[in-house]
Amino acid sequence: MTTHSVDPSLDVTNQEPMPPERLPMGPPMLRALRPRQWVKNLLVAAAPLAAGTLDEGDVAVNTALAFVTFCLVASAVYLVNDVADADEDRRHPTKRRRPIAAGEISIRTALATAAALLVAGLALAYAVDPWLGLTVTVYVGIQIAYTFGLKDQPVMDLAAVASGFLLRAIAGGAASGIYLSPWFLLVASFGSLFMVAGKRYSEIHAIGAEAGTRRSLEFYSESYLRFVWGMAASVTVVGYSLWAFDRATNGGFVWEEVSVAPFVLALLRYAVDIDRGAAGAPEDIVFSDRVLQFLGAAWIITVTLGVWQR
Repeated sequence: MTTHSVDPSLDVTNQEPMPPERLPMGPPMLRALRPRQWVKNLLVAAAPLAAGTLDEGDVAVNTALAFVTFCLVASAVYLVNDVADADEDRRHPTKRRRPIAAGEISIRTALATAAALLVAGLALAYAVDPWLGLTVTVYVGIQIAYTFGLKDQPVMDLAAVASGFLLRAIAGGAASGIYLSPWFLLVASFGSLFMVAGKRYSEIHAIGAEAGTRRSLEFYSESYLRFVWGMAASVTVVGYSLWAFDRATNGGFVWEEVSVAPFVLALLRYAVDIDRGAAGAPEDIVFSDRVLQFLGAAWIITVTLGVWQR
């Protein structure tokens, strides 16, 4: 009787059963575009909001177009990344359900769709403003470099992923010619690093560095990543507080100073999810944590009241 060896990574008996409530929903291509992660693209509204110009017609339109641009190019990057990571994704307890790793979408179809989305996104970005186009081009370049090399380099992988959040925030200013203050860039930079280091920490905490799902994890320890996200959170809080106090004036209610409270509480609430290893997918936390949503709303309201009373 002839026996055949089976790749353990493809043997469903060695994998966790897929809970009914987590079954993939929707067409494979739509899931591959990761629409849940488009919530990250709302960062393009950060600069117009902080500047108090989001209610101006041209700024609102350009901000909306910047959001659409990042939805297009980010989804293109996700497709390319999933093609490159298909083998590693099949060894991951949840990423193995991604359409490309699961064989629901062919590599040829994925790359053709990515190319179309990328061309459309870049064309739209340059049509809105050349500086937005340049910002999006830099974003795409860094993310492609991450997919094909930087993701395996410790620290550089953190910087590359964090740059994706930072460039979204910069794009909102670039789309409408808004000046970005040093405080804004400081908070955006270290806030991004906080989220990315927390994501890596959660991955190690949940599946271990030796799971073979991400090679850069082999270079990290939980204590090192805890140091990184703790340091990043500290700089983010200090930077934001300095911005808020710097904007305080003698006239009117100091809403910016008040906004420090929900901002810090939201950061601490998110840190709880990081600490228990549940921040591997930030968008899931945003959609599911009602307290975090309340704190985020309170922060947005207080900032809005502050910038619009001037």
